[in-house]
Amino acid sequence: MEARATQHRVPRTPRLRLGLLALSQVVAVALWWWLGWQAGLALLLLSHAAVLWSTFHPRSQLFCPALVRLPGDQPRVWLTIDDGPSEDTLPILDLLDAHDAKATFFVVGARARARPDLVREIVRRGHGLGNHSDSHPQAAFWRLGPGRLEAEIAANQRSLAEIAGSAPRWFRSVVGHTNPFIGPVLARHGLTRVAWSARGFDGVRCTPDQVLARIAPDLKPGAVVLLHEGAAHGHNVEILRRALAALKARGLHAVLP
Repeated sequence: MEARATQHRVPRTPRLRLGLLALSQVVAVALWWWLGWQAGLALLLLSHAAVLWSTFHPRSQLFCPALVRLPGDQPRVWLTIDDGPSEDTLPILDLLDAHDAKATFFVVGARARARPDLVREIVRRGHGLGNHSDSHPQAAFWRLGPGRLEAEIAANQRSLAEIAGSAPRWFRSVVGHTNPFIGPVLARHGLTRVAWSARGFDGVRCTPDQVLARIAPDLKPGAVVLLHEGAAHGHNVEILRRALAALKARGLHAVLP
């Protein structure tokens, strides 16, 4: 029970973080007035650089907590699969069954509504579901305001609750991006943001060899592994096959947290 509590880290003080961020801008203006433009500009640039870095760095904890690794040194990993459901879902489920492996599928709400049978099959086979936004606004997610973020996340929660019988507890940002408004939305829905520690960039043009070369060094105990399904290159099932073989060779088991 203690391990579960450690992993499920719903943002507890999201508005305080927003307030501190706003306060940093007030302090920058005050320093500009009291000590001159050099001091004020330095703090302003520093605070903006921190916001920019945290927006695009998937593992940043500035705006809200993010689960990057599983605690402990047991020979286990958390396998996470983004962007479904898709034509790859059933072959992926068969592969997972064959390896006695479990995964969490971070699904897109609109795609879940289009293929509810696949969502239910994921749950029936004992895997987990996560919220990956409702429309997957890949180019714009990082700059969404609080209203649009709420709409994206809430619509997915409602859809998965209706299809699967319960709403997810896990959330993954689109492309891993985030912004200062994400914390309050996740807190309202009881969601924990999940990042990753092992990634092979299999959602874009690639070959299985390239993906395995990128991901292999990070397949270690406690890794949160990011993979995709349904990408246009068509290699996602084969990539998962090789990743599962690599995990087996290292004595690692894919489990749900």
